[in-house]
Amino acid sequence: MLNRFWPSPRRPFESLTEQEVLALAISSEEDDARIYRAYADGVREEFPQSAKVFDDMAEEENEHRRRLIEMHKRRFGDTIPLIRREHVRGYYERKPDWLVRPLGIEKVREQAEKMEEQAYRFYMAAAAKASNADIRKLLGDLAAAEKGHSSLAQRLGLRHAPENVRAQEAETERRQFILTYVQPGLAGLMDGSVSTLAPIFATAFATQDTWTTFLVGTAASVGAGISMGFTEVASDDGVISGRGSPIKRGLATGIMTTVGGMGHALPYLIPHFWTATTLALVIVVVELWAIAFIQNRWMETPWSRAIFQVVLGGALVFAAGMLIGNA
Repeated sequence: MLNRFWPSPRRPFESLTEQEVLALAISSEEDDARIYRAYADGVREEFPQSAKVFDDMAEEENEHRRRLIEMHKRRFGDTIPLIRREHVRGYYERKPDWLVRPLGIEKVREQAEKMEEQAYRFYMAAAAKASNADIRKLLGDLAAAEKGHSSLAQRLGLRHAPENVRAQEAETERRQFILTYVQPGLAGLMDGSVSTLAPIFATAFATQDTWTTFLVGTAASVGAGISMGFTEVASDDGVISGRGSPIKRGLATGIMTTVGGMGHALPYLIPHFWTATTLALVIVVVELWAIAFIQNRWMETPWSRAIFQVVLGGALVFAAGMLIGNA
């Protein structure tokens, strides 16, 4: 909750020096090589040929790392600053293989394709800000190497016919829509629907005054929407992560946070307390099921886990609000 107001301290990418950019690239290549090795080990028994592809990709990352270290030694000496992904605001993150297990060929293929695209974005942004010609050339070459990789589907021996190009473009567009609108909007809807339950229902049961409850609910919803929106804008500029415009993401988060809270605040415009409370509870149930549906439809979260998360979380917050209100 505190992270909403005080996000974790990270350096903006634009503030990095050329030495720090090289150090970040070196640590990123080291991490990617380890991940590809883990993918290879995870699929080796069932897909030995695909495992060899991931072994080769790990070797490519190690070669990139070697070239980057040589450039750093020529330009800045032997001491490489410690800077990693988690130190840079808006930089893409990597999921360790143990978080995506059990490993299947489709899952690792999707993750590897995403890794290549993110690495390309990083090298393009890094090359654009480099002033030294040699560093700029190296970063540009590495960007071309990431972009120039032949289709991973082909490398893994999967079907990839020309007629599938449109389908791939549509999937790319869908993924971008999810990253820019659905994911931030879902986070906002969850925060607005769940976090406002306690203050609204605590006020309702403490005062049994519908107008006061409506005012508290409106204040909580609008305040949370503004806070969540600004936090989303400040957390990631979208250049490296590829998540899209921070303004669009901030608006999606802020609006959906406010909508989530106002949904069960609006019934308290009804003067009769129990009628308003009953309607608010019905709306809460609809909101929680809507969140579970969006998680399942767009985020590919299994129904059982989605329902468990939103229903359990909502029930706990509602119970806290009711107990506090009746204290």
